Amino acid sequence: MNVAVLLLLGLGLGLLEAKGRRRNRCYFNRTQEYCTCYSLSEETIGSIIQCLPATVVEFQGGDLERYIAFPIGDLDFSTIETLGSLTIQKIIIGNILVPEILLARVLRFFSYTHVQELAFESCMFQGTGNWSDMDGQNLPILSLSFHNVTSAPLTGQEQAFSSLSSWLGTLQELAVTGSRITSLPCAIGRVFGALRSLDLAQNSLGDGSLSPAFCQGAFPQLQELSLHHNNLRSYHSTCKGVELLQGLQHLDLSHNELMADPSSSCQWPASLRRFNLSNTGLDEVPTPLPPNLEVLDMSHNHLHAVDISLSSLKKLFLNQNLLQAIPSIRNYPMLDTLHLDNNSITELPRAEVKLLGCLQDVAVADNPFSCSCSGAGGLQALAAAGHLGQGWPKDYRCHSPAEYQGWPVAQVPVSVLRCDPAAVVAPVCVILALLGLAG
Repeated sequence: MNVAVLLLLGLGLGLLEAKGRRRNRCYFNRTQEYCTCYSLSEETIGSIIQCLPATVVEFQGGDLERYIAFPIGDLDFSTIETLGSLTIQKIIIGNILVPEILLARVLRFFSYTHVQELAFESCMFQGTGNWSDMDGQNLPILSLSFHNVTSAPLTGQEQAFSSLSSWLGTLQELAVTGSRITSLPCAIGRVFGALRSLDLAQNSLGDGSLSPAFCQGAFPQLQELSLHHNNLRSYHSTCKGVELLQGLQHLDLSHNELMADPSSSCQWPASLRRFNLSNTGLDEVPTPLPPNLEVLDMSHNHLHAVDISLSSLKKLFLNQNLLQAIPSIRNYPMLDTLHLDNNSITELPRAEVKLLGCLQDVAVADNPFSCSCSGAGGLQALAAAGHLGQGWPKDYRCHSPAEYQGWPVAQVPVSVLRCDPAAVVAPVCVILALLGLAG
């Protein structure tokens, strides 16, 4: 195994000086086919050989500045053959200072491998690279992720993305999270012609940054978009920002302090099926909602009522709100899952109990239940039919009346004699009357 192959495996990480207790070593977990290398030194570069049977290789620690001048020429046939025989499918690079000029020179050799996932975690990208060698170059990498990375602003990097377009145009998944991104230039989005999933969570994107990022022609095949933990504020502006993503199916806006505008003419993409609005500070249901939703999550908000109608909705999550009554099930003819945990619901109306019995998964735990005959009876009937999900019976307790306060709802007696004495007394009176007549 020559040095060039070892360098290519970890962008030169095998040549870094060792630091820390677990230095100079690669550790291979045969069961998981996972190999971790901690800043190998030149003296112990041979230990990387044990990573060759792995499917995932992780490199941790060091910087590559001193190897910028490392000679990396064209590979000979034996080296190409060796790279092609490796089973490594994912490479993780963490806590590394990465000169872009070195990365640009090494990345093209991944075309000889079977690596499909490349992840950078807590790395610092330094300088600029000459990406001209990547013109027209295809790579097998389909998933690329950056978490907590520091680099030059994306604005002004259009030429580099153009040189990488042959590869980036085939990329399926991209994640840039926790990296203080404030904007994404329109031209960059147009390079990702086949991208299906984009994760931009935990950044600093604001309302005005979405329309330029998702401009006409950008991310034409995008199906999943995650924007949770950003600086989004306006429900209307967010809608306008993604309205051109006509293939979007899953959108996550959770953990943004959204405000529902009094009226909005914006129309969400009709393709949207899963919508996450949890932890967004909403005190009312925003409108309009995507018309063809199948999954809607509005948990952990401040909603007092939910009065919407979505004919295709299958799963509705409203736990951790301030609801005093359950929404009308008649508004969701396709619903199979309803979560209402941790609200202010005291009782399930008899009519709604019958409809809830048609669902597969109902959760109403940790509500202040009134354990009247109808209140306790409805819950017990749902549980007996197997419709109450996680939390039954331990998280279902009575809040009132006083005689049952603190009781598990499952233990409240709901016998006919106690709850409907008329149903017992009336037949007895009839029988006595008949006996009297016979006498």
